[in-house]
Amino acid sequence: MSSENHTTTADFATTDTPAGPFTALVDADGAVLASGWIADPEALRALVHPSLRPGGLRERDTLGPVSRAIAAYHEGDLTAIDAIAVRQVSGPFLTQAWETLRKVPAGTPITYTEFAALSGRPAATRAAANACARNAAALFIPCHRVLRTDGALGGFRYGLPIKRWLLDHETA
Repeated sequence: MSSENHTTTADFATTDTPAGPFTALVDADGAVLASGWIADPEALRALVHPSLRPGGLRERDTLGPVSRAIAAYHEGDLTAIDAIAVRQVSGPFLTQAWETLRKVPAGTPITYTEFAALSGRPAATRAAANACARNAAALFIPCHRVLRTDGALGGFRYGLPIKRWLLDHETA
């Protein structure tokens, strides 16, 4: 039996933001499965873990609380994203790392080394960077708040100009 959940359909909506188009996919419970500064919901669907990946997508004008949180965040309410449920699965370290990222306050970026320590594996800097790279729910799991030890931006799936915009927005 395939681990993909082909019987489910996820809803998605794309919102115009100052950083570019932002699309979120949510499951039937309204939890974010994937999100990011892209107008291609299929590209986001491909990021969802196979055990959660929906078989289809349905466009909506709004995703209710998720869409309101996206708009509020981009308008300056940096905590609007905190209460939004996210559904991602992986091994214990990645799950712990994503939970840790949700606790990093806006405006106080940390280094990959600090992120590894906060996630319970101080020597696992590369694994911490991998947790950021494998995060499907950008913004809601704020991997943009993690920087290289030398202060450089490091990587970001949606490009360094968007990461810089987010960090500047959070420290304004």
